Amino acid sequence: MGKYQLDSKGKAAVAKYHEKNKPAKFDKKQYLEKVRADYLKKKQERMEK
Repeated sequence: MGKYQLDSKGKAAVAKYHEKNKPAKFDKKQYLEKVRADYLKKKQERMEK
């Protein structure tokens, strides 16, 4: 066991801190949809030329 032990209130505070400072999760579906939209837009521009 560690030298510094937290009670339940301290553990909750630490969990809340880490939840708030967690980096944004990578969303594969959203990324693929963005890539697809960009592709279709470029394709449409090429067809108009």
